[in-house]
Amino acid sequence: MDSRTKRRLTGAELDALARRALGTGVTAATELTDGLANAVWRLRLSDGREVVLKLSPPPDLDQLSYERDLLRTEAAAIGLALEAGVPVAPLLRAGFDDPELGGDYLFLTALDGVSWNDTTPDDEGEVRRELGRLLARLNGVTGERFGYPYAGIVGATWREAFLAMVAALLGDTERWPTPLPRPAADLMAVFQAAAPVLDEVTTPRLVHFDAWKGNVFLDLSGPPRIQALIDHERAFWGDPLADLVTPTIFGELAEDDPLLAGYREVTPLELTPAALVRLDLYRAYLYLILLVENGPRQYPPDEYARVRDLALSSLDGVLDRLVHASSGTLR
Repeated sequence: MDSRTKRRLTGAELDALARRALGTGVTAATELTDGLANAVWRLRLSDGREVVLKLSPPPDLDQLSYERDLLRTEAAAIGLALEAGVPVAPLLRAGFDDPELGGDYLFLTALDGVSWNDTTPDDEGEVRRELGRLLARLNGVTGERFGYPYAGIVGATWREAFLAMVAALLGDTERWPTPLPRPAADLMAVFQAAAPVLDEVTTPRLVHFDAWKGNVFLDLSGPPRIQALIDHERAFWGDPLADLVTPTIFGELAEDDPLLAGYREVTPLELTPAALVRLDLYRAYLYLILLVENGPRQYPPDEYARVRDLALSSLDGVLDRLVHASSGTLR
């Protein structure tokens, strides 16, 4: 989808950047348009390599509060994922505050697999089970503080950090008026009332928080398997349960979901009543992101309408459940 946050470079500019960063020029360039935030190209280099280039938005473009230094988050998460045994597109070169570009960039090894969003594997349940295993491995990586360190939205506890994340996102609606199912202050009150369940989370863990099918690449040369998880830019330190939200976006997590079975092959996970409330908090946060991010990005209205409408209706339903849970029925 097109977005105002996607930086435009000419062929000559792409060639100059590749020569500066990798020491070789570009013989072919194709823009990859599936992403929603950063501009992405697949490049064929003069030395025969195929690489992917990701560019940060123009430096003068105002973004959401949590989106500060997204590519730095992604670079750090890629390294941590590799150490945890999670397949990713290897990082070849990262450039931050590049003086000629005026921003950040990442060069990644190009994948030869297929986006899960573009195919239906024969045994989709087994792929989903594998995704659960990989997310559990990623969530096994621990950190020192909760939240988004690069964006400065952090907390000493998960409750403190998560409420700061929500408050920052709702604060962004003051810069970009956003259609919401209820006033921002009322939304914040719902999050705050349900927040005591977050105190169960005491260790910051690496959360991808964007593992939808478009960010899962498959190797179909034999039995379908996951080649790599991509786009780690939305990663944060928090509750691993949050990584079960995007793979079930606009839906629910069922006990018989292969995703959950695969996760449990790596580490125990029980969906207690409190855990289900935490899942709803993260669903509400994700739906808010989908609504608020249109402010700086300005998606094409016709393409965005379906996502907006689904996010609005889904957010409204989750908020109702959170209000019900906070009323004391769980206790």
